[in-house]
Amino acid sequence: MTNRVGGQNVSRETYERLECFAALVRKWTTKINLIAPATVDHIWSRHIDDSAMIYGLVDQSTKKWTDIGSGGGFPGVVVAILAKDDAPETQITLIESDQRKATFLRTAVRSLDLNAHVLAERIETAPRQGADIVSARALASLYGMMPLLHRHLSGTGSALLHKGRNYQQEIAQARENWSFDLEEFPSFTDPDARLLKIKGISERD
Repeated sequence: MTNRVGGQNVSRETYERLECFAALVRKWTTKINLIAPATVDHIWSRHIDDSAMIYGLVDQSTKKWTDIGSGGGFPGVVVAILAKDDAPETQITLIESDQRKATFLRTAVRSLDLNAHVLAERIETAPRQGADIVSARALASLYGMMPLLHRHLSGTGSALLHKGRNYQQEIAQARENWSFDLEEFPSFTDPDARLLKIKGISERD
């Protein structure tokens, strides 16, 4: 039996892990601010489906995936759950400077037996990752994220970013100081939002 998550089919085992993760998020959100309280009852549509969408944009040759500003595990832990059976060799690094959230992420990784590890450090000073994929969700403006993406991507790597209705303005602002190749994909959860795939990042002279 398969289930649909983020526009793609997943196995029963993967779906059950996602359900376990959702339960962990609900439990911990009563103690620390992992997700907005108003979205707890809509955790699948607002957070899990939204996070899972980016996994469908990569091929299985991805070996090193880094999620920056991982927070409550969206999209990083969701990606790690999807990859567990589909691409078990993919190594996922979750960078989160908030120590309480990092503790939550480690608990989720351990409980779900995921091929992921947590760096409780600031993104701008964490060791350079040389990642095939860098993902982020609700972290900062695209302009503010460009130095972070440039720091942690390999030369041939791609960034996968969730962006809201102001994405066009963010792209225009980022292009003032940075050159990059861009692909846009529609969001299954918000008609005004986009998934951005960015590569070939370089700072303008």
